[in-house]
Amino acid sequence: MSNANIASTQSMIQQLNIHSEMAKGAIKVGPNPRDFGLQPASFTELMKHKVSSINADQNASSALVAAVDSGQSDDLVGAMVASQKSSLAFSAMIQIRNRLVQAFDDVMKMPI
Repeated sequence: MSNANIASTQSMIQQLNIHSEMAKGAIKVGPNPRDFGLQPASFTELMKHKVSSINADQNASSALVAAVDSGQSDDLVGAMVASQKSSLAFSAMIQIRNRLVQAFDDVMKMPI
């Protein structure tokens, strides 16, 4: 090996050591939730929570639009933003559902 290769290798090792030391102080491992008797949420619970959250967003946006339509509120921009937010969340949920159905179909079509 030439002196240039040895120097670059040593420089690289020094940089790796520096980054290793930085990482030791920067990365903290949190406590395991199971140590405190907590169980992670199941997929079904997460989906139920998201569906109810999206439903609440749609109900809130409908109420804001109804208030603007009836003249009780002048916040047209807020009503439109809430309406777009709920529409986007609903579209994302439909896309996730479609991907899950497609994945299920792919698994069912797999040969044994």
